[in-house]
Amino acid sequence: MSPSSRRLAVNMGWLTLAVLALWQGLYLVIGDIALRSPVATLQFTAKFVSTAQFATHLTETSKAFVLALTIAVVAGLAIGFLLGLKRFASDVFEPFLIAIYSVPKITLYPILLLVFGLGLSAKVAFGAIHGIIPIALFTLNAVRNVKPVLLKTARVMGLSTAATIRTVIFPSALPEIFAGIRIGFSLTLIGTLLGEMFASQRGLGFLLMNAIGLHNVDVIVMLTFLLTGFAGLAGIMLLLVNRRITAQT
Repeated sequence: MSPSSRRLAVNMGWLTLAVLALWQGLYLVIGDIALRSPVATLQFTAKFVSTAQFATHLTETSKAFVLALTIAVVAGLAIGFLLGLKRFASDVFEPFLIAIYSVPKITLYPILLLVFGLGLSAKVAFGAIHGIIPIALFTLNAVRNVKPVLLKTARVMGLSTAATIRTVIFPSALPEIFAGIRIGFSLTLIGTLLGEMFASQRGLGFLLMNAIGLHNVDVIVMLTFLLTGFAGLAGIMLLLVNRRITAQT
């Protein structure tokens, strides 16, 4: 393990301890009416994750999230490279991307429901639209910021456009592209869960919304703990990969 990775692991350990201490403190103040202690949550989680009910909802959410993330990455990279390589297209369409990105995505959900209907497709679409634009914007800027000397060298060597993208542009832009994918990962997960909360009969988002309606504090705290833990762990792993990519370029 490198010194930076070791330092990150130590910092995350201290952060985890601080969060657990804060959680326990809040529980002592609020009580069982709206919260559970860390120990009680871990005990309930250990029991609940072994049930068939949890497996069904987890499978549904995982399927929707993987599909949404795949669409977001592929579409985001395609849009980013297309606009990054074409300066005129970038000048025309980049403001539109930024404007669409600033629109609260929840306002688009009724339209998605009309187009895709209830079920998996609407959740996938809602998750994907959260991730596509940030990935596209990061990719666009990464491609546009490739050093001109590298592009001139590629032209002198007689490389085709495809070869230039594969051997020059993509490796040079990869650190920033991966940073965009890291942000798109988190936003796609949020979009998928929101889609499940408002128009679905399966998935962790539906399970959370149902628990809120029933005021089932155990399930609410358990799902919050699991989703926060997953997002945090995935974010750390992606950050480590991003640092390694940056160090190698």
